[in-house]
Amino acid sequence: MELTPKTTMNKIAFFILLLCVFTNCSKDSFEGTSPNHSYYYPTDEASITVSQIGDGKGTFNPKGIAVANDKLYVCNGDVLEIFNAQTLAHIKTIANYTKGSTTIPLTQLSSVCVDNGRIYIGSVESRLFVIDEVTNVGISTVGNGQWWKTFVHVFGVVVKDGLVFVKEKETSIKVFETSQITDKSDWNLTPMAKLNTLKGYDEVYSMDVADGNLVVAGRNAKGYLYYNIAGIRANGAASLTVPIQATVIPFGEAKPLALAISADWAITSENVKDLNYLRIYPRREFMDKIYNPRVNASDVMGQNNFGTIVSTAQLNDRLFLSDNTNQKIRVIKLNQSAITEQR
Repeated sequence: MELTPKTTMNKIAFFILLLCVFTNCSKDSFEGTSPNHSYYYPTDEASITVSQIGDGKGTFNPKGIAVANDKLYVCNGDVLEIFNAQTLAHIKTIANYTKGSTTIPLTQLSSVCVDNGRIYIGSVESRLFVIDEVTNVGISTVGNGQWWKTFVHVFGVVVKDGLVFVKEKETSIKVFETSQITDKSDWNLTPMAKLNTLKGYDEVYSMDVADGNLVVAGRNAKGYLYYNIAGIRANGAASLTVPIQATVIPFGEAKPLALAISADWAITSENVKDLNYLRIYPRREFMDKIYNPRVNASDVMGQNNFGTIVSTAQLNDRLFLSDNTNQKIRVIKLNQSAITEQR
């Protein structure tokens, strides 16, 4: 599929205005050599809609997304869609978990994560499906679909460093070891630890792991929740009685909705009243709980406001935003420009 840029705003005028703003602000502030700055800004590159799936007449209700090995995985209602992350061509639709003679329909998918050759798929129907990344054949399920058993619904999943983090209803995250889940393991596994998200109910949650910490976009707690993984391992048994609480610096109004941490950036979405923002933080600052976004945009260059972005992912300079309000995956390019201030 050929990518067609959609931005129509006059970029030259935009940058002239931007330079003027920097010039006016710096006249009384600097002396000597003019400093240089890097300015980051998003542009629309493409989008994925229902028209690209099958005959184009179905529905598209994107929630959790993930990118791995040049593939984009999208939770779409009761199916998992797979696209080529480079060309955006639709590859296949997975509607069932299949293992031998067992077939279980996928329903109400909330979240997806790919790790070490496995795809983990969270379902609000109180199940976690685990399938092979290459063959898509079932490996195991955790939970049997009854909310009073293993999970009280599943609203988020992330897997890394040998641990599986599953967000349940209300304030619970259950933690499992990947080694617990095999092609012979029982569906009713006992978690090795439990975490407390302070607040929450039945919303889709976004999480990621970086620098030895689980980080959760705490939409209800109005802040990012940090859990030290070494502490989780050390205090796992005790946490089954008293769940481990997070370190958090609450925001005033912003509600973090989505989070993906790459080598350089923390790509997030945050809701403030009636606006939804794409906010991109330098990774190191974000992990140190310094919240100074280099990109802070509720639209793209004055056009195409963001809807509710429930999940984000990155591949090189391309960002994937699961815009549930507008029923599309927005494909955004992250651009960098050098600006020299004049005095």
